[in-house]
Amino acid sequence: MMLNEILRFHHMGLGLRSEKRAIFFLKDTGYEIGDKIYDPLQLVNLRMCRHDSQPDIELVLPGESDGPLTPLLKHFDELIYHMCYEIDDLDEVLDRLDEIGLRALPVTAPKPAILFGGRMVSFYKVQGFGLIELLER
Repeated sequence: MMLNEILRFHHMGLGLRSEKRAIFFLKDTGYEIGDKIYDPLQLVNLRMCRHDSQPDIELVLPGESDGPLTPLLKHFDELIYHMCYEIDDLDEVLDRLDEIGLRALPVTAPKPAILFGGRMVSFYKVQGFGLIELLER
């Protein structure tokens, strides 16, 4: 089984110190901007931006306390820092990555994501690719 059979692209994660200009840009390129929500398990503020013919973009902003973006935003004001894929079976995806020699290091254990109605999400650093978010269906 190939990865394209078990991973379905969902969105790009854009980490930001401030969202004002990003929202201005996205609105002017035809995106619908979702409501901002705070996810206490992820320690971030989130906003999903959707477009009829372009990839979805998740705006990710720091919460009240230090969270996963803190180290990144010390060096960057904005950065696309993860790709999210929908999956059916986490173990199947991790096994396939291992089979093809792509080491996936866990960054966060699966936890419910408020932005996605409580569906489980987890993050992995795939060596040679970068950070991926796996969103269970």
